[in-house]
Parts: sequence; structure tokens; C-alpha cells
Amino acid sequence: MIQVHNLVKRYGDLIALDHFDLTIHKGEIFGLLGPNGSGKTTAINCMLSLLKYSKGEVKLFGQPMGPNRYALKKRIGVVMQNVAVFNELTVIENINYFCGLYVPDKAKRKALVEEAIDFTGLGDYRKFLPKKLSGGLLRRLNIACGIAHKPELIFLDEPTVAVDPQSRNHILEGIRKLNQDGATVVYTSHYMEEVEQLCSRIMIMDKGKAVATGTKEELKAMIRTGEKLTVELHALPESILEEIRGIEGLVQVDYADNTLTMRYAAGGHHLSTVLDILRRHDISFGRVFSEPPTLNDVFLEITGTELKD
Repeated sequence: MIQVHNLVKRYGDLIALDHFDLTIHKGEIFGLLGPNGSGKTTAINCMLSLLKYSKGEVKLFGQPMGPNRYALKKRIGVVMQNVAVFNELTVIENINYFCGLYVPDKAKRKALVEEAIDFTGLGDYRKFLPKKLSGGLLRRLNIACGIAHKPELIFLDEPTVAVDPQSRNHILEGIRKLNQDGATVVYTSHYMEEVEQLCSRIMIMDKGKAVATGTKEELKAMIRTGEKLTVELHALPESILEEIRGIEGLVQVDYADNTLTMRYAAGGHHLSTVLDILRRHDISFGRVFSEPPTLNDVFLEITGTELKD
């Protein structure tokens, strides 16, 4: 569906995309994950020929993409990060207008508009002006305008920014439904939980580069850090902390604010060993938490900074 090769985008001395490569297959929900400023939106704008780029090649549906490739654009739906609707038009008028850019037949368009309203849960708000909608409902309207014409390829750029939990869940469920109905989805976010939950494959971006690509399992297998174990303690003598640090396979051990935090090497499991040491020394402990590695751990180990920063 998408082939990007050696894409370079410069703003003066700033390199926004640095020899960027990307391949997305039909039927995927592909996640572009990275902090703000990593190049996600720039990459999408270049793929859609909304931005000129300095170097490289973009193909959509196996064909070269360009500003005048209207036959290709009819097969694409776009939901940008900034809400783009007409404030003077009602919900149904907005959806009808944007759908009309692709579907001239009024009868067919009317059915598609109603379907988009049902899909986004905006049935009770069809006559509302955008200024009367909450942030979450406004995001839903933005999505309805972008997908009403039933595109084969959908770009969703940070669609859940600043929305309430109910609208966020509604949006994520809607994206799954679009994919189940046959659409290929490109989803950008800096919320790693959403990307883990939704996407079949993920690219982690940083400073205009693709630093890693794969399924979430493949990405987590790339790093040496495995499971994270947290134990709540009232006190931990230094001698016992040193004994725990000596456990083979632990790559990090910290004790602060009555909390013992340990990270295993990938594939390691030492919970029973740690608890045996605490029991042997009569160290009472409270809650114990065990967490698998996250995409933030992948990003941190590869780039040296946290994804959430």
C-alpha cells in the first residue's frame, strides 16, 4: 500500500526526515510512534504530497504519488492532528461537504453520511454546530469527515489528543472496525499504550529517523531489558540490597522511597529468588508488581531518552 524510499525533508538547516524508509502492507494497522517533533506528521504530509521533500520516492497503491494524483487521493482518507471542520456548518453538513469532495452522487452520499454519523456515534448531534461540541465529539466529527467516503487507506494523525476517556475508547474501537472492514490504517501517536493496543506493526521514530520497526513482540526482543519487578518495603539494609544486586540476570537494582525496583535481562525471571532473600533476612514487604517491558523501554534503550519526554 505504501512504499517510501530514502525520503529527506529539510527546513533550512533542520533535517526533519533523514533518509526515511517505510513499507506498509494491505490490511495493516501500522503505528508511527515517537515523541512530539520526531517527524511523524512530516512523514505523513510528504506521503500525501502536502509537503515538498528534498529527496526520495513515495508510492501509494504501487504508483508514484504527487500533488495532482487525484485518482489516488480519492482512495485515501485523512484525519489530521488539528481539527479541520467548518464552524458555520452543522455536524451533518460538514460530513456531507467533505464526503461530496469524493462522491458526487447525492443519493449515495446521503447513505454514506448517515453511516459515518452512526459509526462515530454522532446521531444525537447531527444539527449541532462544532462550537457546541465537546473536544471528544469534535474529534469524532473530524474522523467522520475523513472516512465517510469509505477510503481504502486511512491516515490518522494523533486522533485522540486531548479527548476524554470515553471518546478515546470510542475512537480506538472505531479504528479497529475500519480495519476489519478492509481499510489499511496508518496511525501516529506518542501514546505508546494506544499503539501497543491497536497496531499490527510499529515503527519507532526519533529525530526524523526510523530507529526500529516490527511487531511489539519483535521490538521488545531487540533490547536487553526484560521484566520489571517492584517490591514495596519499609526498610532495606544496604548489605541485603548488595546481595540482591548480586543475583545473576538482574541488569538494574534501585531502592528509593521504600520501593525496591529491579529490571531483569530479557527472558529472566527472579521473583522467587528475590523474595527468598527477603524472607531469609526477615524483611517484611508489601505489594509486589511485575511488569513486562514496554515500548518506552525499547525507545529508552535505543535512543537514551524516554518516549514520554
